[in-house]
Amino acid sequence: MTVRDIKKTFVSTNSPTSSRNGAGFYPCQGLYVEPADNTAKIALIATHYNVDFSEHYLGEYLAKRGYGFLGWNTRFRGLEHFFLLEHALIDIGQGVNWLRETAGIEKVVILGNSGGGSLMAAYQSQANKVTMKPTPGLELPKELNDINPADLYVSLCAHGGRPEVLTEWFDPSITDENDPTSIDQTLNMYNEANGPPYSDTFIEKYRVAQEARNHRITDWCHEELERLKKLGMHDRAFNMYRTWADLRLMDPTIDPNARKPKWCYAGDPKSANFSPRGIGLTNTIRTWLSMWSLRESYCSGIPHLKQIEVPALVIQSDADTGVFPSDLKLIHDSLGSKDKEMHMIAGDHYLLKPADARPKVADLIAQWLGVRC
Repeated sequence: MTVRDIKKTFVSTNSPTSSRNGAGFYPCQGLYVEPADNTAKIALIATHYNVDFSEHYLGEYLAKRGYGFLGWNTRFRGLEHFFLLEHALIDIGQGVNWLRETAGIEKVVILGNSGGGSLMAAYQSQANKVTMKPTPGLELPKELNDINPADLYVSLCAHGGRPEVLTEWFDPSITDENDPTSIDQTLNMYNEANGPPYSDTFIEKYRVAQEARNHRITDWCHEELERLKKLGMHDRAFNMYRTWADLRLMDPTIDPNARKPKWCYAGDPKSANFSPRGIGLTNTIRTWLSMWSLRESYCSGIPHLKQIEVPALVIQSDADTGVFPSDLKLIHDSLGSKDKEMHMIAGDHYLLKPADARPKVADLIAQWLGVRC
């Protein structure tokens, strides 16, 4: 492998549905990493729902292998509680356009990493044909019809979808959404009387209760929107608690891999579950409906993956504590691509361990692209 010198360029742009902020920052921002000799003709773009991906860990590795890499942020970086899918996709489209029109890239590769997997799948599918409906009470911006599809798709350590991962992590034992201490001990995964290991009966009961919690919040959102409308209000914020409660965190026999038992991205699962830290902690009503609702959200990756027909590569790490072997198979099998393959590799979620995990996955992606571009 030829190791190239690299350079980095800060990129910021307006969006067709958002302009420069009064403080000076643009809605779309990112960091473009490329070979120093400007030879890249193939580039990847990675974006997340709210996490800053501008300095994504794969950027430098792939640039040294001859590829461009745009770590791209939408207007919702750090603003998960205001997220609206239709506008995020338009912002991603600005990054794709920049790669082609300014960086001179001939082949654009979508990288759907971690929670951003379903977001990037949504981008590719809606760039082919807009099938999503607007967030309740809003209209789809006409600019959504102008986004352009990428040429290839890579999924890396990705969840099946935003509503799905939240529901799988939900603690269904909470009895009062306004009281994070409320608990039904018969559904408490941290009650030793229930396990681990967890019985098939408990697992089934638990999963049903997790979905029911998601639907209850959706029902409340619609009711609350109607109440607010009568009061002349458009939306409101609310908190949601206890989202570190996937049974797989405590029971390594469920969806087994090489993960560390009784561990999650935030450390000890029980401590994390009863802390203020967690996905979806704060929402507006419309953000819940746009991102998290099983019934309403178009952030579910599976329907979008079915509409993706470009060559696709799916990679999953074997010691991930939040993405599991079933996710690898689900994403691979759901893709509409005829040319698709999947790989399980050694590593944790961020490929920090083992020490060679990141260069190895960069090699895998580069080799796959080399055959197809």
